Amino acid sequence: MTIALKELTGIVTTDVAAVTRGRFIATDTLPKISETGVGWLQANLSLTPFNSIAHPNPWGSSGDLRLIPDAEARFRTTSTGAATPFDMVPGYLVELDGSPWSCCTRTLLRDAVLALEAETGLTLVTAVEQEFQVFGANLPDAQVLSFEGLRRADSFAPQIMAALEEAGVEPEVIISEFGRDQFEVTHAPAPALVAADRAVAIREIIREICRVRGWRASFAPKTDPASVGSGVHIHFSLRDRGGDPVTYDANGPAGLSPRAASFCAGILRHLPAMTALTASSVSSYYRLRPHNWSSSYTWLGDKDREATLRICPTVSIGGRDPSKSFNIEYRAADGTANPYLAIAAIIRAGLEGLRAELPAPPIVSGDPSAMSEAELSANGLVRLPETLADALDVLKADPVVAGWFEPIFLETFVGMKTYEIAALDGLDEAGICQRYREVY
Repeated sequence: MTIALKELTGIVTTDVAAVTRGRFIATDTLPKISETGVGWLQANLSLTPFNSIAHPNPWGSSGDLRLIPDAEARFRTTSTGAATPFDMVPGYLVELDGSPWSCCTRTLLRDAVLALEAETGLTLVTAVEQEFQVFGANLPDAQVLSFEGLRRADSFAPQIMAALEEAGVEPEVIISEFGRDQFEVTHAPAPALVAADRAVAIREIIREICRVRGWRASFAPKTDPASVGSGVHIHFSLRDRGGDPVTYDANGPAGLSPRAASFCAGILRHLPAMTALTASSVSSYYRLRPHNWSSSYTWLGDKDREATLRICPTVSIGGRDPSKSFNIEYRAADGTANPYLAIAAIIRAGLEGLRAELPAPPIVSGDPSAMSEAELSANGLVRLPETLADALDVLKADPVVAGWFEPIFLETFVGMKTYEIAALDGLDEAGICQRYREVY
């Protein structure tokens, strides 16, 4: 007997654990519920990656919210191999009267975007590169970055590109990365909120494709202490109200315009306190170490992949205008960070730099870990926090970064992360990496 399957649509939100959660409805009822959404509750924000609610938390067992789908952010594809279409709609968490909920991570990014535009007339164009590893595929060995490395998994990579394209993600490149069975996917530049939505959709679509094949995809920053880490690289550039690029200036340091330099200076000034928001797990800090091609200092570098802020190369082949592709890459992020929070933090910190008209920071070359204290100070280089616990302390101690959020949001974030740290007590680095590998 053939069973007729009902198509379902997930209305989702991504929480501070960077887990995308939500409720499913019959797809044909989406127009009917689009105005009032589906029910949610405040305490869900205190859910840990390990399926427990942090205790204590500021919410308790009472209270209700609504999760309102954003029809312009819908991702649908029939190409994952599942029995029914993948259909996901990110939404906004609101109070029962429809007013914004101050702890909705998508709202926090939207508000940061609006603040940047209102004060400066600028918008952030963003593209997110995401690395991940595949487990259970039993793929043959291959050279890293090789043609064979991607073809050995045929039809995996073509299926990813087809599904992402059908879903409207605008994928650009998929490669076989440095690690064992590690891949990277990028998407086309987009407005900041769209880019964060795409980052979530990419993760969930890839996870579903792997799950249908009997594999597991992991976006964890370290799946093993000895493994190559997986990062999330957030590329950004600035445009004015007319849509023209304003990040590049041929006469500026390494091509940075004065406004882009101030924006970067703001990020570097607040980077230690931002780190908990962009590298949000215990295992994140096994990756943020010198000589890991990740980042470990408040460092602006020209085309240097050890720098936290990397000025990316531009292509002038055929007389191309470098201003259109010129961008900066934020490298101290990974898949345990909520992409809405991570990009919001970048915008808020950059806005602080623009407000203060901070001068261009030094563009540093060399190895900061080999520099003297005097050299580090002269170059404005500060070591990033080396543990999640340290990162949380620095976050709480920076009144500017803490001031970007309502106190109850910060209490929830710090409380949940503190509970997460305690849940891993007694495990060695290998055990901790395994826990995160299974979750992310």
